[in-house]
Amino acid sequence: MSDPRIVCPNCSTPIRLTDTVVAPLIARTREQFERQFARKDAEFSKRESSMRKMRAALAKTRKAIDAEIARKLRAERTSIAKSEEKKVRRALAGDLAERDRRLAELQRNLNANRSKLADAQKTQAEVMRKARELDDAKRELDLKVEEKVQASLAKVRSTAKAEAEDHLKNRVAEKETQIAGMQRQIEQLRRKAEQGSQQLQGQAREVEMEALLCQRFPGDLIEPVPVGVPGGDILHRVRGKAGQACGTMLWECKHTRTWSDRWLAKLRDDQRAVKAEIALIVSSALPHGVDSFGFIDNIWVTAPRFAIPLAMVLRQSLIDLAGTRLAVEGCRTKMEMVYQYLTGPQFRQHIEAIIEKFCEMQSDLDRERRATMRLWAKREAQLNGVISASTRFYGDLQGIAGRAMPDIDSLGLLTIEDKAATATVS
Repeated sequence: MSDPRIVCPNCSTPIRLTDTVVAPLIARTREQFERQFARKDAEFSKRESSMRKMRAALAKTRKAIDAEIARKLRAERTSIAKSEEKKVRRALAGDLAERDRRLAELQRNLNANRSKLADAQKTQAEVMRKARELDDAKRELDLKVEEKVQASLAKVRSTAKAEAEDHLKNRVAEKETQIAGMQRQIEQLRRKAEQGSQQLQGQAREVEMEALLCQRFPGDLIEPVPVGVPGGDILHRVRGKAGQACGTMLWECKHTRTWSDRWLAKLRDDQRAVKAEIALIVSSALPHGVDSFGFIDNIWVTAPRFAIPLAMVLRQSLIDLAGTRLAVEGCRTKMEMVYQYLTGPQFRQHIEAIIEKFCEMQSDLDRERRATMRLWAKREAQLNGVISASTRFYGDLQGIAGRAMPDIDSLGLLTIEDKAATATVS
């Protein structure tokens, strides 16, 4: 077992740790800690005594402040009571003065009414006298009136005759008005009958067109579209020499006096619905700039006499295109099929339908935006008016009440006294 030693900090001499050496060290260390503890305890006691004195001083000061506040409150209450008493006395004095003034005014009104009553009695006597005179004058007037009535009977008869003639003229004018209304109704009925006749003529034109197509192209499949079913009037499915399907033509027959551009949009929708490559309108009334036939917005428009020649040309184009497709059918890749679809009529029709719907949506959106902007402008003007009126009203109240009215930050207002104080500080 090693010998425990320590080095002396003064002479650097190793000292062996034995009981004779360690015990005095422990005693001195304990004595130092006890002196430090006693000093700290004394300081703590001194601080605690100082804190008690400060608490007592604070309690005394608080009692003095409470007594001073109570004294000031009593003085303020006495001052307010005296001020209110003065105000009440002044108000009572004003009420008494107002009551005296009203009594004086009532006395003056009473005197004036008495004088008016005397005048009225005098006037009543005068009226009674004049009533007697009026009775005499009335009897004389009745006599004169009777004489004038007898003299004016002839004039009354002539006036009655003129009135009867005017009444008769009015009756005649009413009858003429009724006749004119009946004529307008007859004209409306005639137009409706002509419209019904035009519909019948349109159906007849459709039947005639179907017969011409069947006669000219017996190998094709020509089907009439039932009435009320969307899809045009005649569905013409073109067949080649071998009976293969080459394409579809959609016919629309019109028999009216005026042209309508709405027919084009409707027929394009029908064309997309039946997946037809070509759409045609046969109409007696053609659009401006078209004399025989023309191609307008991807729709063929033709007069009835040019329908069959145009059908022959378009039908042959469908047959040639179908033959070309059939010739390259075996050597086409998927990329070529995609390219053919993208360059074909069906893809173009789908894109046109999407663009038309987008245009309609854009138009509706523009109308809604304009309506919303008008509504917002109206609401903004109303809100600005309400805020301005509220600001003026609150400013008037602050000018009357002063500091009694609190500030409202949202209105950005200051009372008159606050503005004066701010100006003074500045």
